[in-house]
Order: sequence, then structure tokens, then C-alpha cells
Amino acid sequence: MNSQQDFPSPHLSRRMFLQAAGGTAAGLSLNSHHWLGSVALAQPAGQSKRPAVVRAAFIYPPTASLRKVGYYSWPGSTFDAEGRQKQYALRLQAIERKLGMQISVEPQALDENESVTRFINEIKANPPDGLLLVPFKKGHWPHVTRIVEETNVPTVVLATLGVLLVGHVREFHRKPGVYMINSLDNLDAVEQGVNMIRAASWMKQSCILNIARAAAADRVVPHLGTKVRTVANTGFIEEFQRTQATAEVKKLAAAYRGNATKVVQPNEKDILDAARAYFALKRVVEAEKADAVMMDCLPGLKHPHKHVPPCMGFMSLRDEGIPAGCESDLDATLTMMLYQYLFDRPGFQHNPTVETEKNHYFCAHCTSASRMNGPGSKPEPYVLMSHAEAGWGCVPRVLFTPNKQVTIAKYLSVRSDTDTPQMLVYSGEMVGCPGIPPTGGCRTNAETTINELDDVADLKGHHLVMAYGEHATSLRRFCRLYGIEAVV
Repeated sequence: MNSQQDFPSPHLSRRMFLQAAGGTAAGLSLNSHHWLGSVALAQPAGQSKRPAVVRAAFIYPPTASLRKVGYYSWPGSTFDAEGRQKQYALRLQAIERKLGMQISVEPQALDENESVTRFINEIKANPPDGLLLVPFKKGHWPHVTRIVEETNVPTVVLATLGVLLVGHVREFHRKPGVYMINSLDNLDAVEQGVNMIRAASWMKQSCILNIARAAAADRVVPHLGTKVRTVANTGFIEEFQRTQATAEVKKLAAAYRGNATKVVQPNEKDILDAARAYFALKRVVEAEKADAVMMDCLPGLKHPHKHVPPCMGFMSLRDEGIPAGCESDLDATLTMMLYQYLFDRPGFQHNPTVETEKNHYFCAHCTSASRMNGPGSKPEPYVLMSHAEAGWGCVPRVLFTPNKQVTIAKYLSVRSDTDTPQMLVYSGEMVGCPGIPPTGGCRTNAETTINELDDVADLKGHHLVMAYGEHATSLRRFCRLYGIEAVV
């Protein structure tokens, strides 16, 4: 199988836990191969999600019928379509188990118009989260286009080399709603495609807790379908005040201090209060059954101090795979969720600026995940400092690894489902973390290159999100599959 370096193969990380599927998953089974009750479901760090469902179909005429005609056209007379379908189906079962999804394969290949019509009607009556179409005959391409156009369901199309001509590929290569793969037996790419479908399904099932100055009615993010629940910050403040210096709080404070390469401004009380804030945040998030959190955090840091900086708590939450957005920035939080669900990587939300003489990007904020390679990975070194603007409390200065490939992006949401959302997508390489002092800005900072821009000062947006890895190509594919305009 071919592998593609731009989109790491999804895996069961330490963030994900195993959960018996039981009757719920068994009840989702359709008609290809059985979804066993013993199959483990991969789940994100937040609330349990129902498995994403993908309907899959192979599209070709029986080889016996082609022999009667005496002419095969592409892929040719030596191509064993039935045998290849069996090979692919076995791999799809493995992907299904690995990702905790349901990939329900049609037992018989779609051939005549009647079978295609039946399949389309089933999809319309009970839409799955996505489709997977595998054509094994050039002449059957109109069946593929018909299914895509009539069902309007996000679709991954896999054509192995030697089946389609470039005109067929070009028809879907940049088509919104389709991830077109024309590659030799590339089931790795299929895994990446159905993982995108899983991520979109998880986004629709997720809830962001917004800790704001005042409560507000729940709302749903257009296009992605993520719920936002807004509560007054008084609940967090009261929870923080109730949180005593228990043994587990002291243990976390000791870990914050012991794992730091250096402690600059914070004293013991500052570090202990940072640990208390983490447990208060975690309890509020769990009580609201949320998958991510964002907080209007800056007002509470001014006089009179209503709560300590939540920055260490945000670091720990992100390390666990729970996105935590600063300053109640919804789009930044959604971007971190997409990073987590697509790549199992936390994001570094930041303020952007540039180094004009080197044409480098400079970004900084007062919190970041330390486990930038994903939950359970080795943490990056960090220094404990005070909050840069407020001048008190305890926050991390995370020291990123030089020469790492990085992706910098931000989802730009819209007001209604009829509008087209955008995503800023950039890629580059980590240069390093300039020292503090002599630099100003926030405590965690990074200097990177930007591949897409001749002049880095042309970079758009605020509170963009950086993650380790070259994910820009993959994000653009996700955007195309879900009707999001990728921009720079």
C-alpha cells in the first residue's frame, strides 16, 4: 500500500480509550459484514460519541459478463475485480475496527442502473455520515457521478491506477463534497478520507463550554453543527473557591514545579492556585458534559482579581486531548477541536506578528499544550512564569522543538448554513523560541517560516492555531470535502 506523508495515518492514541460496542454498535450494522459487538470504539477525550457510519459500494460489471462480450476496456482483461473487492473489503474491516467506525460495504457490486437507483434511494432515506465509492470499470464512471450528485453526501472515491482517465479524475479532483483518490491500491488514503468523515461526525456531536461574563442560550455553530453552551463565570469562580489544597491538588502543583526547567516569578502559592484552577475547570467541564472549553479569561485577571490565570489548567487540559480556547475565541477553539479530531494533536492558539528582517512569523500566548506530539507523548520543556500582561499568577513558557514542521490555521465560521465558511491554512518550520527577555509579548512564543507567502506580513487573521506536523494539505482536503473555502 502507498502511504502519504502529509496526513499521518489515524491511530488509537493514549488519548483514546477502548469501549465495548455492545448492542448499540450491533444495531447499526447494515448489510455487508457484521459489526461485531466486541469491536472497540475509538473515542475522543470528551463525551462518548456514536460511531460514524460510512456506506461503501464497489461499482463494476461481473467479470463473467465481460468475458462474453470479449472486450474489457480499462482496467483490462487481466484485472480481477471480484478478487480485488475481497482484498479491499478485508482492509476496510481493519480500518473500521481501528477507527471505531461502521463501514458498511454493499455485498454485490453496483452494475446496472436499477442497482444504482436502489442504492441512491437507500442513502436518501437514511443518510449516512459519508460514502465510499470504488469504481473498477471506466465505463461505469457515470454511476459514480450520479450517486455523488443525487445523494449530496460527503464522498470518498477510490480509483486504483489504470481504471480512469485524467478527465474523470479532474471532474472530482477539486469538487466540493468529494475526496478523489486516484492511486495504486491506496487504502491508506481511504483511511485518511473516512477519518475526515469521523472527525466531522464528532464535531456535530460535540459541545463547547463557554465560560463568559454572563450566561446565554445554547447555540449551534452553522455548518459544523457543534453546540456552544455559555455559562456565567461565577460558576467557575465558586468552584475554584471551593477547591481546597487536597492531596491531588498538591500532587499536581508538585508536578508543575518539578517538571519545569526553571521557575522565574511564581511562588509556591501561585503554583498551588494554578493546580486548583485546573481541577475547578475539569469539574465544570465534566458537569456540563462538554468536549472542549473556552473562557473569557482576561477580565478576571484585572483588579480586583476574581480568579487566577487559567493558563496552567489549559495546558493540562490540552495535554489530555481536551481543547481549551483563550478569550472565548470560538473559531480558535473549533480549530483546536479539528486538529484534535483529525490529527490527534493539540493546538497552540496565539497572537500573530512578524519578524520583518528575516521574513519570519512570530506568534505568542501565555499558555500552550506541553505534549505537542499528542496526549501521552513526551512533554516539551517549559518554564514557569507570571502572566505577561497581568504580571501575576503562574503560566507556562513552553519551549518548542526547533526544525519541526508546523501547520498554522484558523477556521472562520459564518452566521448561517447558507454562507461559505473559510479556513486560513499555512505551513512552515519551527525556527525557535526567542528568549524572554529580550523579547516582549506573551510567555510562550515561537518563530517560524511560512511556506505559502513571499512576504509573511501578508498573513491574515488573529488567534491562529499552530500544531506540530505538516497537515496543510490534509486540512485543504477536509475543507473541500465539507464545502469550506481554504484560503491564505
